Amino acid sequence: MDSLSLAWSPLVPWALLAGLALAALGVSLLAAWRGAGWSLLPRGLFLLLLLLLLANPSMLREQRVGLPDIAVVVIDESPSQQIGDRPVQTAAAAARLDAQLKKLPNTESRIYRAEAPAPGDGDTGTQLFAKVQQALGEISRDRLAGIFLISDGQVDDVPDQLDGLGVTAPIHLLRSGAPVERDRRLIVRQAPSFGIVGRPLELLLVVEDLYSGAPPPAGPQKIPVSLRLDGQPQQTVLLSPGEETKIQLTLAHRGPSVIELQVAPLAGELSEVNNQATMTINGVRDRLRVLLVSGEPHPGERGWRNILKSDPAVDLVHFTILRPPEKQDGTPINELSLIAFPTRELFEVKLDDFDLIIFDRYQRRGVLPTLYLENVARYVEQGGALLTALGPAFATPRSLYRTPLSRIFPAIPTGEIVEGGFYPRVTELGRRHPVTAGLPGSQPPALDGATDPPPQPGWGRWFRQVETEIQSGQVTMTGRDNLPLLILDRKGDGRVAQLTSEQIWLWSRGFEGGGPSAELIRRIAHWLMREPELEEEQLSAWVEGDRLEVRRRSLRADLPDLTVTRPDGETLQLPLQEDAPGRARAGLALRQFGLYRVSDGANTALAAAGPLNPREYLDLRSSTAPLADLIEASGGGSLFLAAQDDWQIRKVSANRSRRGGNWLGVLALGKQQVTGMEKVGLLPGLLALLLLLGALLLGWRQESR
Repeated sequence: MDSLSLAWSPLVPWALLAGLALAALGVSLLAAWRGAGWSLLPRGLFLLLLLLLLANPSMLREQRVGLPDIAVVVIDESPSQQIGDRPVQTAAAAARLDAQLKKLPNTESRIYRAEAPAPGDGDTGTQLFAKVQQALGEISRDRLAGIFLISDGQVDDVPDQLDGLGVTAPIHLLRSGAPVERDRRLIVRQAPSFGIVGRPLELLLVVEDLYSGAPPPAGPQKIPVSLRLDGQPQQTVLLSPGEETKIQLTLAHRGPSVIELQVAPLAGELSEVNNQATMTINGVRDRLRVLLVSGEPHPGERGWRNILKSDPAVDLVHFTILRPPEKQDGTPINELSLIAFPTRELFEVKLDDFDLIIFDRYQRRGVLPTLYLENVARYVEQGGALLTALGPAFATPRSLYRTPLSRIFPAIPTGEIVEGGFYPRVTELGRRHPVTAGLPGSQPPALDGATDPPPQPGWGRWFRQVETEIQSGQVTMTGRDNLPLLILDRKGDGRVAQLTSEQIWLWSRGFEGGGPSAELIRRIAHWLMREPELEEEQLSAWVEGDRLEVRRRSLRADLPDLTVTRPDGETLQLPLQEDAPGRARAGLALRQFGLYRVSDGANTALAAAGPLNPREYLDLRSSTAPLADLIEASGGGSLFLAAQDDWQIRKVSANRSRRGGNWLGVLALGKQQVTGMEKVGLLPGLLALLLLLGALLLGWRQESR
């Protein structure tokens, strides 16, 4: 396709050319006024030709090619499009649309796919118009002939007005779905981000039944909703559709707890993916109630007290026995400034109120009857926690080992007391145990049969411990001659920690540089309280950005692969990489919202990815409503794929209707592009010279007459 146009390329500036033209006109008018007659004609022709020659007229010939009109096709591949027959409908519609667009003259299509957002992208829902904006950035908008959306219609980034999109082409919807659809969804209206361990917290739930193309059933209904906490069933409640209901649960431990809510499915519903909700609630302890019983005043007593009082979350009840019953000095009871030891109140009435009991240098002196010590043993076996640092008294006939507590002690005293300076050392097992692993200043333990002493840890020495024999439990630290120093054990449902030396207070005082006394006591106490991060066999998982992070802690050296179950039920194997003794980590890129389950065969960890109520799953029904206003403003149309299988695509002019009963229109824009240009002068030099000479000869002849 060619186009012709006239162009001027003056040999002199236009101002000079205009001056010459005015001078020529003035000379011609003067000659006419003096009666030049017919001789004026050849003179005027000569001047005109001279001016044209100086103006240099030329003809421009543009070589143009027609540009095809562009139809943008956006295919919705979000999770709601994977329900029922929608994937088949979408694929068939995309193939048919592509085939019909190819048949249209001077038309091409650009196909874009809107995939599901990754968990790290936030709760964005279905983003079709983000792809439209991408297309508009890659093509010329004046060539846009139409926008086709193949979707269920549930789009979350629809512009408020057509002007905001900046297009004049029609927007069409090819809607997938079924004529009759029903779906049930569980919505968590209110959930706390944290809760106090042992105290009830509330969740606000509502169950909604949604129907399209069919009326809801009549009559009252009660729908069961089950609740699981960290994978364990907790309770089942009955909810009425559409009514908000509060349910209560209690967190069992500090740190993150995964809550799973599941509502019974609706018969024939679209999908059960929105029948469940998962969330993570962080548990925090209100106060840790500790009972510390010191058998006598000694230098380390204040060290215990300072360590425990330094934690604001600890409520400490501390008693020191200053006057044993056998002491008789003649002072009347009513004149003593000491208070009586409330044995019955502490060890019978309120014993179960304490989270941890500590015996510090305690020995049998008739203060606590055997019945109360039996209560302590039973308290541990039923889930309580006991820490002992009894000192030399543990090796004497007055030892607590010669009481009902003997059945819960992991170490038996031999009756010997070992004295002399030694450095507490972490055992090989202790290097993997979370209570003692990585203690500041720790060094490797002594090797059996080693001739050279191991390097000294960066700690001060202790000078006394009780010789014991191990009958159960795990030895995580040793003292002089590799004798057990710290033993951890489980008894029944409870836990026991036993220190065979009472001289941890030397570390607190900074003797010879001191040691990590506060950190060690904190870890022991938290292990006794079953804090998840201090469990020996621990598998934890959490979501960080768009990745699932997994950490495994174990006393075993082997690293079996983990099994990860995605929210859609797909499983995969995830290898672990050890990053410290007893610790290994792994990571996985997330691609779905929902609950991820990680298992090592013995332990299971849960991690929730994404929001409580993802926008993508709020309404799974097919609908035109979200796009209706935009489609109407653009002059486009909507076709329901389940009801219309004979639809067509037509080429229409911009001022004609853009949709019909079973057809959708693509604009015929007819845009062109200049591919070349040819310039041809209208007065070639030789021709101009001949014309000028001819005009001069004509004028000479006319005047010679």
